Amino acid sequence: MSVGNYFFLVLAMGLVTYLPRMLPLVLLSSRRLPLWLAEWLELIPAAILSALIAPTLLAQGAPRTFCLDKPELLAALPTLLFALKTRSLAGTVIIGMLAYWGMRFLM
Repeated sequence: MSVGNYFFLVLAMGLVTYLPRMLPLVLLSSRRLPLWLAEWLELIPAAILSALIAPTLLAQGAPRTFCLDKPELLAALPTLLFALKTRSLAGTVIIGMLAYWGMRFLM
């Protein structure tokens, strides 16, 4: 590939990445969203985070099997309780790391 093709490729990748983020901001910034839609949109980050974390916490192996004795899950429970009680990000990270290391040491 020539330098021009690489430049075009990088430019196209940037455009494909930037447009889906920019268009909703531009098109919806001057409009007032219905309350139900705004409330629904607030739930998307929690849903995405749950979808990313759940397989790590609850499944293992090449053919995914349900497993409740993983150290990740056992460390996540006290970490979640600490996070809900204190709302401290730094404390939650520290508790999560300590809990994970403790569970790995014990198992």
